[in-house]
Amino acid sequence: MPTIVVEVMPKAELLDPQGKAVAGALARLGRSQINSVRVGKRFEIEVDGPADDAILAEVAALADEVLANLVIEDVISVHFAGADGFGFDAAEDFATGNVTSDTSFDAAAASGATSDETEQQLDDEISEGLA
Repeated sequence: MPTIVVEVMPKAELLDPQGKAVAGALARLGRSQINSVRVGKRFEIEVDGPADDAILAEVAALADEVLANLVIEDVISVHFAGADGFGFDAAEDFATGNVTSDTSFDAAAASGATSDETEQQLDDEISEGLA
């Protein structure tokens, strides 16, 4: 049964009190090199049938209509678990350390770039071997 992962983050222009609290806690723990944290939501949705573009598009529409509050949040990723370097489930994603120190996406979002534009930037960086 394929799993689709949907990731939602607060809009860049909005305050993120939960992220600020986490950043403050990390600073108190001596992790002074971390200066910003944003906290979002991750949904793992299991679907019946083939893992194809049609079901991915259906879940992407569901993310925009139901899962995210588009007034204050952006859907930043809708992908099949195991694709694009992600693990097959949440535990594997975290175990493999799928994190980046690249903050260019934060700058792009702050400048008003859409999620399609930042996704294109990531695709370009992956094809160039930078991500």
